[in-house]
Amino acid sequence: MRDTLRAQLWPLPTLGVVLAVAAGVGLPRLDARIQHDIPFWLKDYLFGGGAGAARTVLEAIAGSLISVTALTFSLTVVTLQLASSQFSPRLLRMFTADRYVQTTLALFLATFAYTLTVLRTVRTGDDGQVMFVPQLSVTVAFLLTLASVFGLVLFLSHLAREIRVETMMQSVHSAADGTIHRLLSERAPAAGGPGVPPEPPADALPLPVPKPGFLTAVDEEALLEAAVEAGAVLLIDRRPGSSLITGTPLGAAWPLTGEPFSHETRTDLVRKAAEAVSTGTERTEAQDVAFGLRQLTDITAKALSPGINDPTTAVHALSHSSALLCELARRDLGPRVLHDDQHRVRVVLRRPDLADLLDLAVAQPLRYGAAEPLVLNRVAMLLRELAWNSAPDRHPPIAAALGRLRSTAAAQDFHATEHARLDELVQQAEEALTGRWTYDRTDRTH
Repeated sequence: MRDTLRAQLWPLPTLGVVLAVAAGVGLPRLDARIQHDIPFWLKDYLFGGGAGAARTVLEAIAGSLISVTALTFSLTVVTLQLASSQFSPRLLRMFTADRYVQTTLALFLATFAYTLTVLRTVRTGDDGQVMFVPQLSVTVAFLLTLASVFGLVLFLSHLAREIRVETMMQSVHSAADGTIHRLLSERAPAAGGPGVPPEPPADALPLPVPKPGFLTAVDEEALLEAAVEAGAVLLIDRRPGSSLITGTPLGAAWPLTGEPFSHETRTDLVRKAAEAVSTGTERTEAQDVAFGLRQLTDITAKALSPGINDPTTAVHALSHSSALLCELARRDLGPRVLHDDQHRVRVVLRRPDLADLLDLAVAQPLRYGAAEPLVLNRVAMLLRELAWNSAPDRHPPIAAALGRLRSTAAAQDFHATEHARLDELVQQAEEALTGRWTYDRTDRTH
């Protein structure tokens, strides 16, 4: 829920409006109590006009702030549309979760709500009313307006920077890197491939998907507790980021001892497994280590589309993908296995391995960028960098990708010099698989 709220535009502005209304009610009351006790030196810094002037100031602030808020919201919508159409729809979450945008909208709406709330307390003395000018409250409204002016300038500067594709890719990279460090542990230097987790028997109990959507998170502690209580082994066969359909198997459960489950145990396992799985309308980086690569690959594919035709952006996106893959290669990948106190396998969670992640990063660039030598060169460099940062047991998928790259390049009608450069890069990547790094005098991949 915290992750969902963080990606929404409304929570922080709503909180700002609530606090502003509370301040707009409380400060005029404080004004009425201390109006005759304000030090003389402080009065010079407070609003000094009459009731009519106070109304005019507050009305001007309220009218201008709602216009500025509409402008800010319009610019945000235009930015979202640009990011969706030109780069990737998966980038919209990054903008809606931007604290700078949320804080700016909260400041504008809070100032508007506060000003309107204070305006209702100003009394002109007509119709038998006692004249009342909340000097402190009007002064606070003025200060909030100044803050909003500076906030607008900073927001425009921030927006101009955020809509640059380089900034978007760096933001995706940073978010994905944080997910990797949070979810995946460092791989031990002497570690080989992961042990083969148990597979469900033919008569295993299916665990149906409770509701449709994308798998966003799995409560590991709840699954382990449910497995221990039922004397079972649980397998969650779908990875975070997978699209789920109600009623289809999410995984399976089978008894640890071989004795059949009772009807009550079967019902409890199905219910607890459903409660431990969270689904949403979109993929998130909460537990999805492949989501950042998916976003970067989307940017690459968009950049290589005929309507955009921007291979430089594709090359830059592949550079970020390479950095993420090299970091992933140093982490424990593949299935995650949870054990009980007796070190017996109780829960198996599917996770992508290096082959899955590498295919995600290079399959579409090879398909859509096959006719662009710069893209193929950068893919070769990516494989070279990944080979250098990977343990020998993870080299087979890299070698397979190099073979795919060779066949893709051989089918293209490139100039002889372009073929020669690509062959040189592929050879260097193959040497990196053997632990050798050939130093290049010039960088001709960009």
